[in-house]
Amino acid sequence: MNMMTHKNYHARVEFDAEDEIFIGHIIGINDIIGFHAEKVADLKLAFHEAIDDYLATCAKTGKKPEKSYSGKMMFRVAPEVHANASIAAELSGKSLNQWAENVLDEAARKLVG
Repeated sequence: MNMMTHKNYHARVEFDAEDEIFIGHIIGINDIIGFHAEKVADLKLAFHEAIDDYLATCAKTGKKPEKSYSGKMMFRVAPEVHANASIAAELSGKSLNQWAENVLDEAARKLVG
């Protein structure tokens, strides 16, 4: 997985073969924060500096820093998926919300770690 984490902020990292640099972008917030470096160690440092600078700039300007995730998710699924998920939740003795949280967490941990 091409992801880095610092102070509960996450970045997606890609390699630009043309410029021969690593490029990172903070994910999960609307503010645009990017960073880059030629070496992995320098990329980690640039990421930490980008987050620290973002937080310092927010404090200096009185802006509340965006948080990555609120814990609220709203999405639509096919009625059949909704029905099957509700039945699975009930059979497991959980609310649909609890069941969905467990299933999503398990699936995400397989990818993110």
